[in-house]
Amino acid sequence: MSPLVASVLGAALGALITLLVITVVRARSAPAQGGEPIPLMPSQLRTTVEHLRGPAAVFGPHDELLAESISAAASGVLRGSRIAQPEVLQLVRDARRDDEPGVLNIEVPGALGLPNRPLAVRVAPLGDGLVLLVADDRSEALRVDETRRDFVANITHELKTPIGAISLLAEAIADSTDDAAAVRHFAGRMTTEAARLNELIAQIIALSRLQSTDPLLAAVPIEVDSVIDDMLDQARAQADNRRVTLTHQPSVAAVVRGDRNHIEAALRNLIQNAIAYSDAGARVVVTTRVLHDSTGDWAEIAVSDNGIGIAEADQPRVFERFFRVDYGRSRANGGTGLGLSIVKHVASAHGGTVTLWSRLGQGSTFTLRLPAQLSDHQSEGTAG
Repeated sequence: MSPLVASVLGAALGALITLLVITVVRARSAPAQGGEPIPLMPSQLRTTVEHLRGPAAVFGPHDELLAESISAAASGVLRGSRIAQPEVLQLVRDARRDDEPGVLNIEVPGALGLPNRPLAVRVAPLGDGLVLLVADDRSEALRVDETRRDFVANITHELKTPIGAISLLAEAIADSTDDAAAVRHFAGRMTTEAARLNELIAQIIALSRLQSTDPLLAAVPIEVDSVIDDMLDQARAQADNRRVTLTHQPSVAAVVRGDRNHIEAALRNLIQNAIAYSDAGARVVVTTRVLHDSTGDWAEIAVSDNGIGIAEADQPRVFERFFRVDYGRSRANGGTGLGLSIVKHVASAHGGTVTLWSRLGQGSTFTLRLPAQLSDHQSEGTAG
């Protein structure tokens, strides 16, 4: 979870607790007929808690459950009408006694053999012995933090390789100043490593930009086949250099909504990847089609090659960052191991998917499936 999101959530929770405290104070300050405060929980407080999306509850002076949200029972914090976790019970009692809010990070047992759930539990006294409890599931935030740490570790490793190579080549040039042929050789190798380093940094920046923006916030209609033609034109030199034939089999008016730059990045990586893993004389074919099923209307873009293929054991990992099926071939072609992870991110951000079919020695097909925007005529034709 980013610091900005955490700050916003914290501010929202603080505002909620403040509102609830004000509500309770006002209700309890209203005198009854005998002049004493009404000792009941206000209906506004009960309604507010019951409609919260996350686990939340209000406990009375004797730790009895007075109100709870729908998700509170499944959170692991409660057992029936009582607090299940001793440390949470103590947190509630401390808040009531000291009239101070409290925070506790705990793990509660997962249901039906599932992993433990890390929760951030916050409590706040509401007066007259009432205590509000709100719990946040930290599973996703911890997963993101772990992914970020792994990503940084992988980047460090990946950057060390070309930087180390450039350093060694620079030393070799310095030691070969009286040998012009050796200097030219080492300088050429240095240029290659510098290009690889530049491509890696460019891919890291591209992935970072893709992850920092929501492509659907400013989505526009995109003609898929037009993007494919542009990406094939960009890849033509690479294909010619490897003697690979590029073919496009377009559909009729395949249109999606999203960010064109994102779609271009995904298709560029799929096409370049297909060329890189094809032998001389091979063919790369890009086909598009529009289809309709029970889940909606879809534009499917398939990038197929008859190259070396991918072993079945490696296929589940091909979309992981920095994973390479053939490290030697990837280095020879300037691959960074980030291309397919970019494709997967673009597909997910646009509400779509990317899948792989491959056989060793036969080739591979990557299929990018995105929600299609159909014209009225197309919608009538695909209905039913």
